[in-house]
Amino acid sequence: MVGLAVVALLAVTAILADFIAGDRPLAMVYDGRITLPAAKGYFVDLGLASWPAEFRNRKFKHLVAFDRLLPPGERRVGWVLFPPIPFSPNDFDLNYVITPPSGAHLLGTDDTGRDIASRLIHGTRISLSIGLVAVSIYITIGVILGALAGYFRGGVDLMVSRLIELMICFPVFFLIIAIVAYLPQSIYNIMIVIGITGWAGVARLVRGEFLRLAAIDYVTAARALGFRTTRIIFRHVLPNALAPVFVSATFGVAVAILVESSLSFLGFGVPPNVASWGAILAKARETLPAGWWMTLFPGGAIFITVTALNLVGEGLRDAMDPRLARR
Repeated sequence: MVGLAVVALLAVTAILADFIAGDRPLAMVYDGRITLPAAKGYFVDLGLASWPAEFRNRKFKHLVAFDRLLPPGERRVGWVLFPPIPFSPNDFDLNYVITPPSGAHLLGTDDTGRDIASRLIHGTRISLSIGLVAVSIYITIGVILGALAGYFRGGVDLMVSRLIELMICFPVFFLIIAIVAYLPQSIYNIMIVIGITGWAGVARLVRGEFLRLAAIDYVTAARALGFRTTRIIFRHVLPNALAPVFVSATFGVAVAILVESSLSFLGFGVPPNVASWGAILAKARETLPAGWWMTLFPGGAIFITVTALNLVGEGLRDAMDPRLARR
């Protein structure tokens, strides 16, 4: 339950990252009207809205600072409320280069003056997004192939089983590096590559569940009653085979976060302008022995996240195993 609480806190942090750390005000009075730039920024980033002409190509902090220099009668900005950490993950400040934690920057800055706290918070969104999307991709592939192999057996099972064995023979991490090295640096490429290389274990797990469940009486009765194959698979067999898949998916998110952090640390991960825990660690390697905070905080974030996800996975496994429940 502690692990679940930590994962829930990380998810809320990822969703509300722009309201916790960013250079867009939470609220401000402009020309006598209250505007909510941080909230509108979500729609602008998704392409569902656009900034008014007076806000385009201008940093809000620069806009506010310039407005304060005007005579009182000419000012257009009233009160302004910035997030608790008023820095975006890519805000450069050459006056605070490799600065240890202080009142101005709670977790210090990196070699270009970017705020570590802001990059950690926005990196939570990147890490969880990559983990969830990558796991969703390979869970989908694994469930489909495992279900086909376990239900139809025969030649289908033989072909899928050989394909699973072929994928298991490759060291997955080195296979991911080999593929990513030939692709442009992109979050989406990392999601897809992790997804298409991690399905073998799920497929083998689902295949075993289908082999067991297909011989149970209620499946035999459904066949005798003339139910369609799709109905038997999706309504009678698959729902009873998904419990171990959920447990595997929880562990898979933790593994995907570790893989993404490792790729970013090695320089094969997200682009340089994207905040990532692994990218922060890569910068820390370049500045050692200075900048201990650049190693401690992102490393701690990765450790806590992976540990919490593993605890949740173990809890799900214990809760879904009837033998452990009886014990």
